[in-house]
Amino acid sequence: MHRKIKSRLVFTLIALLLLSACSTAPATPTESSADMAEANTPVADNTNSDALAPSPTDTPLPAATQTPTATQTPEWYPWQDMELTDVVTGETFTINDYAGKVILLETMATWCPNCIRQQGQVRQLHENLGNPDDFISISLDVDLNEDEEILKEYVAEWGFDWHFAVSPLLVSRALGNLYTAQYLNPPLDPMMIIDRDGSIEHLPYGIKSVEELESFVQPYFE
Repeated sequence: MHRKIKSRLVFTLIALLLLSACSTAPATPTESSADMAEANTPVADNTNSDALAPSPTDTPLPAATQTPTATQTPEWYPWQDMELTDVVTGETFTINDYAGKVILLETMATWCPNCIRQQGQVRQLHENLGNPDDFISISLDVDLNEDEEILKEYVAEWGFDWHFAVSPLLVSRALGNLYTAQYLNPPLDPMMIIDRDGSIEHLPYGIKSVEELESFVQPYFE
């Protein structure tokens, strides 16, 4: 009986030793969710990182602001030197060709009734002054829809005998920029006097009688 008890004790001790060994054995590490996430995160390839990132010297600098050294001259200046064509004779001329003379310049259009009336006063003015050689009248058609043929027929119909020309675009632009856009509005009867020295006197808008025109022009002949 004692032998049986000893045998059981020995078996129990062996079992306890086995259990003790299992509890102290190092456990296989288990990956946490954080470790798994880190493991699955793709690692950036930094092999060519220097080539991809622009260096300070590669960054383009803003273009330097150019400071003009001189004021640009408009292409229509001086407009008095721009070539005009007399629609009746076909001859070309410029305003400055008549430097030293008194010039009466008007802007007009063939459809403008005020222009016809004003030009009748201009014709009478020439007669009253005795048609002096140093007094030049010039009528510029500023209507973009009218050409030399239309203006030539107009002059022939009314029998005017001074310079009539279609205003070149640059001349019209000069008149509008220098002397206001009213010079491109024919019914206002815009007119100016260019004196012997090239100075300009602007006459009042509206139809001017021959007496008024004479009062404006006469001082330049004294």
